[in-house]
Amino acid sequence: MEKQYTPWRKSSYSAGSGEACIETRKGTVGADVVDVGVADSKDPARSTVITVSPAAWSSFVASVKG
Repeated sequence: MEKQYTPWRKSSYSAGSGEACIETRKGTVGADVVDVGVADSKDPARSTVITVSPAAWSSFVASVKG
């Protein structure tokens, strides 16, 4: 199976004006999430994307939420 990507999704947590956001998308193979892409929403070309494992992303989100 070929990897597919979900549409980019802007974070619901941002600065008051919405300018300090990240966007994420999931890379999937079948029903399995295989990676998570993270980009700066101020860069519409998404020229810099960090790709992390689903476990690393979950750990990051848990630590941010406290």
